[in-house]
This record gives sequence, structure tokens and C-alpha cells, in this order.
Amino acid sequence: MTNFCWFYSVAKMKTPLVLVLLILLSATATLPSEALNVRGHLLKSKTFLSPPIFLRPGSVSNKWYYDITFPRGHLALKSFNAEVVDEHGVPVPLHETYLHHWVVEPYYTVKDTAADESHKHSKIILNRNSGVCKTTLGQYYGLGSETRHTATWVPDPYGIDIGNPEAPPEGHEEKWLLNVHAIDTRGVTDKLGCTECKCDLYNVTVDEYGRRIAKDYTGGLFCCYDETQCKMKGGFADGEARKVFLRYTVMWLDWSDAVLPVKIYIFDVTDRALLEGKSEPACKVEYQVEECSSENRAKNSCVHVQATKQVLPRGGDIVFGVAHQHSGGIGASLHGEDGRLLCESMATYGDSQEAGNEAGYIVGMSTCYPKPGTVRVRDGEVLTVVSNYSSERQHTGVMGLFYILVAEHEQQQLPAAAGKPGMCFSFPVSWCLPSWLSSNM
Repeated sequence: MTNFCWFYSVAKMKTPLVLVLLILLSATATLPSEALNVRGHLLKSKTFLSPPIFLRPGSVSNKWYYDITFPRGHLALKSFNAEVVDEHGVPVPLHETYLHHWVVEPYYTVKDTAADESHKHSKIILNRNSGVCKTTLGQYYGLGSETRHTATWVPDPYGIDIGNPEAPPEGHEEKWLLNVHAIDTRGVTDKLGCTECKCDLYNVTVDEYGRRIAKDYTGGLFCCYDETQCKMKGGFADGEARKVFLRYTVMWLDWSDAVLPVKIYIFDVTDRALLEGKSEPACKVEYQVEECSSENRAKNSCVHVQATKQVLPRGGDIVFGVAHQHSGGIGASLHGEDGRLLCESMATYGDSQEAGNEAGYIVGMSTCYPKPGTVRVRDGEVLTVVSNYSSERQHTGVMGLFYILVAEHEQQQLPAAAGKPGMCFSFPVSWCLPSWLSSNM
């Protein structure tokens, strides 16, 4: 899809036409490694490919890739955008290869460890986010089908602090891992059922570790693990394998005193620990939405609402927020202890067959970019997460996650240019120009 949004009318721009053309070219082609240099900020961007992912019709790939190609040095991470492409670089639509999720996170490994050895757990130390569910959801970034049209830009003057040479334990270095969960739905009997990992379609009774799956577990991650096969229509079972990749674009700045660090927190609506009086989070990651009752259907009220409470360890200013949901999702919200709305993230569905606008799939989630200092949370504040799904039909293996970036209070010395990105593009992947560039237009 080639739509893009301007926060300033081109007709009113004071910027020379040459710069306008350069910006347009940057949006339609791969950005150079040193993209922009404005007010002393050198914004860099580079696009990489994951290792090849081989998929036959109906097959599943859910692999972990260690020591992926990633920018090195002490950096301020500004965005991470990704999409599935074929071996020719052509975007692959969700109705052919469903992107269940991708996640990236750093880890520490002994220096000079070979790439094929760095994944051994005795040799790595995971460098996870700041909470709340970091034992199960440790990623720095992670999205799914919505990836092409969901902004990940960290607003100025903030950045995610990575590659600090003082952070790894002695004798270790930082590397990055990537997990891609992709489901090939070409020729399957039930595309939505396969993407929702319904166990009867995968004909499995044990999970990937050989543990028996509970009889009341009808669908989810336990049933669509790596190298499982979804039920096919006749004649498609031996279809040709295809090679796809996750193409990811990273944008960053070299770290400096001008950058304010942010903490990454991920909330999970399945965590019932606080409501049940337990001290440690119990994030289950996924849950099930049952079909609405005939009574609610008669009232035209087929909306499933799941809510929970979780504790934010350290307070500060929320500078970014976004939810992650699966098909059937309507949107999610995050609320303060007094009930105030902190952020709302709504789902957008496609309406055609083209990649990025696939009918029936979530192709984007709206994001929150509060004006700095306007959305504050305190240390230990109990926040409420709410996830809404359509219950017109049953949905299995759904998620209700909420990502936020928090700048801790003592770090707040905000320049006037800070805040929401000024100009957003949605091709080849969603990204936004920083405010210090767009404010000159």
C-alpha cells in the first residue's frame, strides 16, 4: 500500500523542493546507512535479511536465530520495522504466509563465540526488558501481522540504550537474537483456524517438548510449533516449498548525552497474579475468546473484554505505547490506578488481497505519542490492562499485550522539539521522521 500521511501540507512547506524530493525518494527506496544529518543528529538506517525460512503449504516455522546481523556500538535505538518478503524481495501477503509474531532482544555471550555456538544456554545471558513479564516476554521489539503499518519510532529526544560497552559481564559481548513464527496457509482447509493454531487442524496431542496437551486446550502456541503441519485441502499436501525472509530495518543514533534513555515494559492481560494475591507475575501470553451467547448476540453485544492489573516497577513519563492483538482483536487500553486513560491502541483491518492490506487480518495497530510530561506514572503504580475482542465466533491463542516506553523522572530535561514524529510513511514499511526534521518544514 502506498498511502502516506503528512503532518504539514506540502503546499505550505518552507523546505526547498530538492529536500522534499530527497525525502520522497528515501520513503520509496532503501535508506542509506547514514540517512539524515540535522542539528548535529546523525540518524542512521540499515536494512537486513533474516536467515532463509523454508515453508511448504500448511507448514510452520518457529525458529530462533542467534547472532543476527545488527548495528554495533553504543547506540540509541530509534525504530525496528519488519515484514516477510520472498527471495526476490517482494512482500508476501498474510493470506499466504501468516506472520504470527517476530521478536528481537539482545543477549550476552562469551567474546569470540562462533555464531553456531552462541545459542547454547550455558554460554548466553539474556538481556531482557524492564518488565513486567520479562521472564516470558523479554523482547525489546515484537509485532505480528500488524507489523507493516504499526509505528515503532522512539520519539525525540529519547532512545533505547543498546551496546553500552560497560553493560556486559566481564569477558562477554552483546549480540542479538530473532524469533520468527510464520505459518504458510496456502491450500489449507481453514486459514483462520490455522493462524489461530487450532489443535484439531494440526493433529497434535503433545507440545514441542513432548508434554501431553490438556484436553481442554483447543488452540494456541502449544499446537503450532516449529515444523508442525496444518490440515490441507486435497492435492496441496506436497506443494512446492518457498523461501522467505524477515526483512528488517533498524534506525539508530550514536549514543550521546543529548539522548534520554527509556525503559521498555510489556504488560500481559493474562497475568492474574496480582488479582489472586500472588507476588510474582504469571503471564500466560495467550488466552481464548469464546463465542458470545445467544442473549448477547440478540443485544448485538458480542465483545469479549479481558482485563487485569499489573504493577509498574518504576515510574516516569510514558512517551510511547502500542498493543499487540490477533485476528478478532478490536483494541486495547492501559489505565492508571485512578482509572485515567494512559493509552489506547486500536486495530486496523485490511480490505483487499495486496500485502499490507489483507482482508480479514489486522494490518496495523494505532500508537500513542503523548506530549512529554503529560502522561506520568509513579513508582509501583497499579495499572489496568484491557483487551477487547469480537466474540462473534470463537478465537483461540489470542494475545492482549501492551508495550510502553517510560522515561524515568530524574532524566526529564526535555528540549522543545521533543515529542511526536512529524511525518509518517507506510511504505516499504511504517516509519516516521523525527520531530527535529519535520519542524523545519
